Order: sequence, then structure tokens, then C-alpha cells
Amino acid sequence: MKINTALILSAGFGKRLNPITLKTPKPLLKIKDLTLLEHCINLIKQVGVKKIFINSFYLKEQINKFIEENNFEIEIKVIEDGNTILNTGGGVLNLISKINNEDNFLVFNPDTIWTKNYKTEIENMIELYFKRDLKNLLLLVDKKLSFDKNLKGDFNLNNNLITQDQKNYIYTGCQILNKSIFKDKLISNFSISEIWLNLIKNNQLYGFESKLKFYHTTDLETFNKLQDL
Repeated sequence: MKINTALILSAGFGKRLNPITLKTPKPLLKIKDLTLLEHCINLIKQVGVKKIFINSFYLKEQINKFIEENNFEIEIKVIEDGNTILNTGGGVLNLISKINNEDNFLVFNPDTIWTKNYKTEIENMIELYFKRDLKNLLLLVDKKLSFDKNLKGDFNLNNNLITQDQKNYIYTGCQILNKSIFKDKLISNFSISEIWLNLIKNNQLYGFESKLKFYHTTDLETFNKLQDL
């Protein structure tokens, strides 16, 4: 089985990268002459996904213009959050409400530098997701592999089961999810972590371990250091 549609979360304010995000949305900041958003789109194409939906809110006109002016050779639609920002959970729910006849989605935060090195890991992640008939699967990395040593862990991971008894693993910003995990949720401002915490309580949140060095644009200091690599 395949995943046909990827979602990219691009609505946020990027406040930890002020002042450079006061005039430029974070997904359009450049690392090595490519925007964070381009890195993400290029990886999605490598994985073989057919369509991309991007949500927008802050400086949304720039996101729209960027997509319109570039030919990425893949179908891309930009969907606005609306009058108020919807956060990660509401943003995803709003996007999937616009997509018919699909249940499973690949979701990215463009804060991570998504190089093509991730292609094999994400393909293996998709394979595991369908093989085990999962409804969610988060890509995690051991915090020892993080370029930013100030990043704290989010979860523990044991045999693909996510817990919070220890926090040695960082969420990379990539996940696969089935729309059923949003049952009873309305489109509103809420974090995807609310969904995750409920799943953890029932031993139903799953993870896949990345073995790659993790580069995340956490803040302005880290962003500047990443330019020198």
C-alpha cells in the first residue's frame, strides 16, 4: 500500500527565529541556498508521494507566491488556516477535511532540514505502518544524534512503542497518521500532542527510529550555526 498525500505544516509564527522571521515565514528561510520548504518538498517527491497540501497563516501571501512561482513537478495546494491559527492538530485536521477518499497521510514540519538522506528511512517507515496496520507512526531520533545539544527528549521508544517514562528520543517532525485518530475532534486551535498523549495512555502511540544526524532549526543561534556546516 502507498501514501498518496503529504501534509506540510507552514502556518506558524517562527518566533524563536526573530528578527529574521518578522518579514519572512520560517519555511522560506534558506539553508544552503534552498528554503526549508523546498528541502521538504524535494524529499516528499523522492518518496513517491503524488500530492502535497500545505497549510498557511502567518505571512501566508509569501507562501502562496512561492508555490505559484516555482514548478515543483508535483501537485501542491495551499490551504489557509482561516481567521485564526489552528496549531499543529487543528492545522492537520483542517487539511485532511479538504481531502476526499484518503485515510492515511504523511505529515512534515519543515523546521527540520529534510535532506534526501531520509528517503530510505521514510520508505521503511511507511512499510512498517501498513504491515502492522497502524493508525499512527512518529519518526523519532535519539537525542544524542541532535546537532542542537540543547534540545530535550520528548519520548521513550521500545519495540516501536512510545512511552514517556524516559525522554531519550526527539520527535523529528515527521509522522504518518490515519484520520481516525481525530475522532470527535472539531477543527479548532489544538496541538497534535493532545492526540499523542491520549494514545500513549492506551499504549497506542508508535514510533520508528531514525539513525541519521538530526538538524533542526530550533532558534536563531542554531539556525546561524547550521549555515556554517
